[in-house]
Amino acid sequence: MNNIPGIRRRTLLASAALLASAARAESKFPTSRPITVICPFSPGGTADAQLRVLVAATARELGQSMIVETRAGAAGTIGPASIVRSPPDGYTLSLATAIVLLRQPFIQPTRYDPAKDFTYIVGVTRFECGLVVRADSPWKTLDEFLQDAKRNRNKISYGTVGVGTAQHTAMLKLADKLGIEWTNVPFKGSGEVFTALSGGHVDAISETSGWAPFVDSGKFRVLALYGDRRLKRWPNVPTLKEKGYDVSESIPWGIVGPAGMDPAVTKALYEAFRKGMHDPSFAANLEPLGQELWDVDTRTFTDYIISRIPIEREVVDRYKLKQQ
Repeated sequence: MNNIPGIRRRTLLASAALLASAARAESKFPTSRPITVICPFSPGGTADAQLRVLVAATARELGQSMIVETRAGAAGTIGPASIVRSPPDGYTLSLATAIVLLRQPFIQPTRYDPAKDFTYIVGVTRFECGLVVRADSPWKTLDEFLQDAKRNRNKISYGTVGVGTAQHTAMLKLADKLGIEWTNVPFKGSGEVFTALSGGHVDAISETSGWAPFVDSGKFRVLALYGDRRLKRWPNVPTLKEKGYDVSESIPWGIVGPAGMDPAVTKALYEAFRKGMHDPSFAANLEPLGQELWDVDTRTFTDYIISRIPIEREVVDRYKLKQQ
């Protein structure tokens, strides 16, 4: 009987240890709960396809189920905006492009503040953009296209995925420098843009490199790319900068979560996504589109976003993109 208090004490200590162990197991990230990653663009597009490959590779690294959920609309802002009020536990994330995330709040009201409402986890890659015409068009070079546009004010039309996108502002900047007047025809998605050019409904398109299969098949011709240097995928295609026009546009994208995430959870996600980025399956998805890894860490991604906010505000003001 004298041993009963000791037995009770040992029992209580053992119970406490089990509870502490259970708490640690529960707090470990990730648990058995699936992680949802939002795609803010239409199914079947470049962003959707790349995100699905990346998420599949990352899930293998985490040993955890991950789901891609589409929440498209409002120029790509619905997806990121939808996670702002989610618990910052790492189980709800979103793909976000820097242009959409930063520029749209100055164009129209959004349900987020890019400086306050997100945890920037990892920068993944950049969508490359270019000016493209049909292969049977009269323009064989960028110079021919621009000279024709100068001679024929408001006669040239080009398709984009919307007002205020990088694809649109590249053309605005080019027109501004050369005194060209041409017409932007906005569409809801890249598929519609490619269809419009194929059908001759626009003279050219300014779009991300989802046009690559059309170029490879001989249907489209790339006149110029918008990056800072030529791409290995199309070594003979010049950049706008190379042609003497100080215009550069690409679309960096990465993975974001709600503000206030635990640094340990952010780190675990960063490490898993980074391994996923370097998986051969993801590289195979980027290569046909001429894309390369951006591959920036959490701090660099965050600093980049903050540094771009005043620049994007200036672009919106300069080209009067704000919706009234």
